[in-house]
Amino acid sequence: MTAGVPAHAQGGGKTDEAKEAESAAKAEDNVKALRAESAPKIPPASLPLNPEDIWDLDLSTGGRVRIQLRPDIAPNHVARIKELTRQGLYNGLKFHRVIAGFMAQGGDPKGDGTGGSTLPDLKQEFNMMPHLRGTVSMARAQSEDSANSQFFILFLPRMQLDKKYTVFGRVIEGMQYVDAIPLGEPPANPAVIVQASIESDGKPVPAVLTAPPPPAPSVADLNRPIGGKPAAKKPAPKKK
Repeated sequence: MTAGVPAHAQGGGKTDEAKEAESAAKAEDNVKALRAESAPKIPPASLPLNPEDIWDLDLSTGGRVRIQLRPDIAPNHVARIKELTRQGLYNGLKFHRVIAGFMAQGGDPKGDGTGGSTLPDLKQEFNMMPHLRGTVSMARAQSEDSANSQFFILFLPRMQLDKKYTVFGRVIEGMQYVDAIPLGEPPANPAVIVQASIESDGKPVPAVLTAPPPPAPSVADLNRPIGGKPAAKKPAPKKK
């Protein structure tokens, strides 16, 4: 071995500097990979519509509310909604807590906010989906894992609820019928879910919500004496 020549330089070996640079590059790649794995994955704002994932709520306020369910972000909550809907649990239930500028809450068989289904409570599925107007989220008690059957629909955005309640869907049609739900805790005349169904099951809107409105009264009818007969319609003039 020649004096003054480092042993690692013989035989074409790598220098200490090269080895250190290679190790540093590998370490940086590992850090990037770990960051990518741990970074929150933001779900798409919407998905292609699938009838199996559309929740139809026919409300006593006048029509059908269509809600796109999101099994991609809350699979267990969506499965629960479908199961209870097909059991008929939601039919006839009222919106028992409705706060102006906030939300309408329903889905309680007891009708007072203390009830739920006979199924066990769900483990939370908090996700990145924000609480916007029309968002449908699961109601719960103090425990994060106490959601069961109750849900709420937001009238206006409420970002303070993000990652504290499980979002599982959003209204895509019929929000006007949600806006018409009477206010109160509880309301004096609460709105009712006449029928809940999954769209793929093909249930039509109940006849009570599709009946044509009565004809509007004429000015003569409004002006007639109380108890009097409706004004007779004048015959159309004959064409000359």
